[in-house]
Amino acid sequence: YCRVIRDFYHKYTVDEHTIRAVYHATEFLRHDGPLGDAYRSLEHKRTLHLALLLHDLGKGTAEDHSEVGLRIARETAAHLQLPAEETETICFLVHKHLTMSNLALRHDLNDPNIVLQFAVEVGSPEVLQMLYLLTCADISAVGPGVFNNWKLELLTELYLLTRNHLTGDSTLPGSSLTLEQRRAQLREQATIDEQDRDLFNALVNSVPAGYLSSVPGEQVLPQLQALLKLEKGKALGWARFVPERNAVEYTIGSHESTMAGMFHRLTGVLSSQRNQIHAAEIDRLNDDLVIDRFYAQDLNFADQPPQARLDEITAKLLAAIESPTAEPVTFRKVWQSDANRHPGDFNPMPTRIAIDNNTAAGFTIVNVFAYDKMGLLYSISRCLYDLKLEVHLAKITTHVDQVVDVFYVTNRDGEKIESRDQLKEIREQLLAAIKEME
Repeated sequence: YCRVIRDFYHKYTVDEHTIRAVYHATEFLRHDGPLGDAYRSLEHKRTLHLALLLHDLGKGTAEDHSEVGLRIARETAAHLQLPAEETETICFLVHKHLTMSNLALRHDLNDPNIVLQFAVEVGSPEVLQMLYLLTCADISAVGPGVFNNWKLELLTELYLLTRNHLTGDSTLPGSSLTLEQRRAQLREQATIDEQDRDLFNALVNSVPAGYLSSVPGEQVLPQLQALLKLEKGKALGWARFVPERNAVEYTIGSHESTMAGMFHRLTGVLSSQRNQIHAAEIDRLNDDLVIDRFYAQDLNFADQPPQARLDEITAKLLAAIESPTAEPVTFRKVWQSDANRHPGDFNPMPTRIAIDNNTAAGFTIVNVFAYDKMGLLYSISRCLYDLKLEVHLAKITTHVDQVVDVFYVTNRDGEKIESRDQLKEIREQLLAAIKEME
């Protein structure tokens, strides 16, 4: 139609994005791990490539482009006289091409109902395999650096968990071990007192797949053993530089009662130390232990920060947990070189707050779409704390300069937020907190 179709996330027009998506899919042939395995073992690559060519052709109209794309896919399949089964698969992939990324990046994959419903919707291991590849190729073609290791890990975790429902195969990302084999290995290698054996086994059984797949095996065991003996009111911390992300992973573990209301303090510490938070996640290991993980880029260092710097920040994180009566941290704003510019001058995507009360049985899901800036996560999480909300899960993702922050929250009594007035207040207060940062 000779239109330039562009949005905030996409660097390329639809035609270039489409061709690049097919190119990235073929490049998966050389990829290590589950992504490369999935592409190399895919029998019907033609189906995947055709779906990639069609997936965004519905853009440019007022209607949902996935719905328009579905009609285009049906017409194309009929024109090419494709078999009925291949036609059905292509139509599904085009129509549902955003589903997997929305689930992986914005929802709690530890909720078995989320994964089960997705498995039912997909229906077959081969279609799942194609949707996984299509999703990764689609995000890769959005712009340079948009498809990072964090997104790959989340998509791969959802892929393998769903595949387990459809085939019974629960192999961990980048490993020949299944989830149960990894858990059995941890139980066998543990050096603990026999009276603590049952407690440790229960702890191991509760470790989420994402934690097992993203934390090196040699670090998981000492962390779990240390957490098992942790006193109430105390916290443990670890830090490691992750080269492939050019970021530091900070891990803080403690009892749930100790961590209650502490998420905003942890984000505040990192922001005050000039750390740009790229991702954050909360993992509940059993009924009483919680691990908060942050991936942050230290703006004081171009490459790997020295160990002394990691130790210093880890100590500050622990102090924020163990001394909750201390004054909250403050951090200076990082101004642009042009003092007259502010995010609204070049941000075509408005700040938006979306609240979902239907997806998760026990939680209200708050989605925040905003322009990325230093201290944004702290401001949002502090606002949620001031609203007397408890954050049970947080997922932070960045698309170019746009962030999508997802929070599973309840009130302080552990209940969903049902009041319309309170939901309205949450939206208004979050919008106000973000606007104050401009």
